[in-house]
Amino acid sequence: MPIIKPVSDLRNYPDVLKNVGEGSPVYLTKNGTGRYVLMDIQDYGRIESVLRLAYELQRGKKSGETQGWISQEEMMCHFKDRVHA
Repeated sequence: MPIIKPVSDLRNYPDVLKNVGEGSPVYLTKNGTGRYVLMDIQDYGRIESVLRLAYELQRGKKSGETQGWISQEEMMCHFKDRVHA
């Protein structure tokens, strides 16, 4: 269940922060509308990593579709060359 609080509750920030836990962000509203999210930094890092991976996968897919796909052998040579460089 999401934890939703008005941004004015930040005046008593220890109470708001105790609700921020792993996997459970606190949503803050301003004038009744969702405005901010407080979350654990590790959760934020995981979300950021997933978004970066999704972006890179999409770039690779688009590259394959526009420039053509490479064979498995070409890929293996590419990575072997990078490891030995």
